Amino acid sequence: MTDVLLSALYRYPVKSCRGARLDAAMLDRYGIAGDRHWMLVEAASGRFVTQRQHARMALIDTQWHGDTLGLSVAGAGGVEVTSGIGEPRTVEVWGEVVQALDAGDEAAAWLSEYLGLAVRLVECGPAHRRPVDPAYDRIGAETGFSDGFPLLLISEASLADLNSRMERPVEMIRFRPNLVVSGCAPFAEDGWKRLRIGGIELHVVKPCSRCPIPTIDPATAARGREPMATLLKYRREGQKTYFGQNLIHAGPGELQAGMRVEVLE
Repeated sequence: MTDVLLSALYRYPVKSCRGARLDAAMLDRYGIAGDRHWMLVEAASGRFVTQRQHARMALIDTQWHGDTLGLSVAGAGGVEVTSGIGEPRTVEVWGEVVQALDAGDEAAAWLSEYLGLAVRLVECGPAHRRPVDPAYDRIGAETGFSDGFPLLLISEASLADLNSRMERPVEMIRFRPNLVVSGCAPFAEDGWKRLRIGGIELHVVKPCSRCPIPTIDPATAARGREPMATLLKYRREGQKTYFGQNLIHAGPGELQAGMRVEVLE
């Protein structure tokens, strides 16, 4: 087998909104610094909001620079917020109650008008504590507002295998990974348990069961059947369909595209 390389890095500052490809990224205790650091919640209940209910979130661009987050949609303007200065607020993500900071009325007003729904923008604050599922964790890992784990890895070969079975190929961004690797066989990542990248040890803890979000075109927010219709034919186990692997990391450090991925186990 040729060397396995970290071929791409992605960060999604706001849960379920657009992200960006990075050349390098720092890992903090929650994963890639700034990844899923913000989240939209229903104004009344504090419950999280995603593309599952509101596909138009796919069109919200995010720009994170230092302590400033910019949000925008082509033709619909935008808004900027400053990190770390909001009022404390209790919110809920996947049944877990966590502490957050409210990003303020200006962001809430712009997002609510765009989505046609009363929402607030919140961020992980100093009081945020969200351990990952202890059934898959032995090192005390935590996550921000991700669905459940700090990092998601997919290989280029796995996507190529999927695209070879479809009439129209899809891009990797549909699956919203953090780490993309090259140089391995399709779905080789399913058999990995421990990795090392740039001196950082990572544990492969759980296959990623896919929701309908990959069927939403990130360029148009239009819903379709693919790629889930094809994945269902050969990546289904029981009631779930898997694509990609969830990871936790043993400590902080820097990752750079092009780094060698050592498969330790």
